[in-house]
Formats: sequence, C-alpha cells, structure tokens
Amino acid sequence: RDSPHYPGELWPRAAGAAVSPVASRRPWGLYLYAVFFLAFLYGPVLLLPVFSVNDSTEIAFPIRSLTWRWYRELMQDGQLIAAFGNSVTVALVVSCIATLLGVSSGWALTRHRLPGSRAIIAFMMSPLVVPGLILGVSLLILTGQLGIKLSLVTVGIGHMVLCLPFSLAVMISCFEGFDRSLEEASRDLGEEPVATFLRVVLPIALPAVLSSLLMTFIVSFDEFVLTFFLAGSQTTLPIYMWAQLRFPEKLPSVLALATVILFSSFVLVAIAQRLRRIGSHDPESALP
Repeated sequence: RDSPHYPGELWPRAAGAAVSPVASRRPWGLYLYAVFFLAFLYGPVLLLPVFSVNDSTEIAFPIRSLTWRWYRELMQDGQLIAAFGNSVTVALVVSCIATLLGVSSGWALTRHRLPGSRAIIAFMMSPLVVPGLILGVSLLILTGQLGIKLSLVTVGIGHMVLCLPFSLAVMISCFEGFDRSLEEASRDLGEEPVATFLRVVLPIALPAVLSSLLMTFIVSFDEFVLTFFLAGSQTTLPIYMWAQLRFPEKLPSVLALATVILFSSFVLVAIAQRLRRIGSHDPESALP
C-alpha cells in the first residue's frame, strides 16, 4: 500500500519523482469512442418510446402532437392478446424445464469428476455460437423427418435448445463459488445427499435459480428466428409483430408494443443480474 510506484508499472518510481504528463493523461479518446458507440447502438432503440406516442402514423420529425391511443389499441386487439398468451405459455414452460435441467447439469458437472466434462460443457453451450438461421433450419428438418407437426410444442423444443446454455452458465457460476464445507457439515450430521441438496444447497442457490428463470423466460419470450421456423400456423408475439409491419397504419401500434416489451425486458434483466450476483456468493458482488 505504501509502495512509491503506481500499480501496473514495471519498475518502481523513486519517491518524490514527478509524474509523466503522458502517464497522467486521461484516455479521452477512448471515452468519446465509447459514447459514440453506445449512441450508435442504442440511439435507434431509444426512439421507440418517442414515436410510440406520436399522433401521426408517419415515423418522422417533427412530432405534431402526443397521444396514448396506440397503447389503448393494444388492449383491444384479440390477435395480439392471443399471441401474447402463446408467448407467455411457451416461455413459462421453457424457463421452468431449462432451469431444472440447468440446476441438475450444473450440479453434476461441478461436483463430480465426469470424464470429458469440458467437452460436455462446450457441447451444451454450442447453441450460443450457432447462427439462429442454421439452428432453425436444422430443427425444422429434424421435426419433418420425425413426422412431428409444427406447433407450440416444437417452438418450446427449439427454445429449450437455446435457453439451456443460459441456465447452465448461471448455475455453474453459482455452484463453483459454493462453500462445500456446508455440504460436508450436513453429511457429517447424518443427512442423505438428496436431503443435503434440498435443505442446504438449494435454499442458498435460490437467487441463481430465480435469475435463471428470468433470463430463460426473456430469451424464450423474445425469440423470433426459431419461432418463425417451428411455429407452423400458431402465432407468438414476435411473429405477430413481424406480420404487422406489412401494414403502415399498424406501425405505431407495433412501436407501442415494442416499447412495452423493451421496458419489461430491461426490468427483468436487471432483476436477473442482481439475483445472479447475489447467488454468486461473492461478498463484494452483492454490494450495491
């Protein structure tokens, strides 16, 4: 702590020596690049709430007047409500099953020396790096060869493939930081392994489990590419929004719906990340 040199310097700095102007210069260029990059990336997204309250169907400035009628129309659209129900149903089922598989897989991979465990983890994480178009076409061909009719069931299967890596990543990071002495103490007191997991491990890992549920729910709810290939005649909310873009008079309602989804996803992701940090068992990460 009392060292006269700054962290990261290869050689100690003599006491009282002047700091080089180059070393003390702030990287303003990097800051400006980060600001412009974020503005370019998220600027168009931030325009959604602005145009969603525009009274005109034309998406252009200047805005003549403000209105909430596009949001009121959302509650009166029967097809929208049905598509929303389908998306919520699929997302709830997928998030529960994916989290259950993530908990069991993460526990097995972190607590037992399985042969080829690294290869198993890499294989289970592979859907994150495979393009969605390739994955969707592959699942469509597979369901056709097996004679499975396209429906919400096939959509759920496709979403399960995509959501499982997210759940596994959360649960592995949780179990890796788990204090194993608690498990040893439970077994020393006579508890069976299953009872130890249910009464000791699972309550402590509950924040990570809730984080996995929220993250997989969001991924399934917002997924479009896999749903487009596997939905058949049934419609989910992303498919409904894509279909409405063909009609110019429906565009303000789509922007209003996108705004609702944007803010809801932001809140759920923030909660999921907070729970994940709490469940990581890192005292510093749990601080506000």
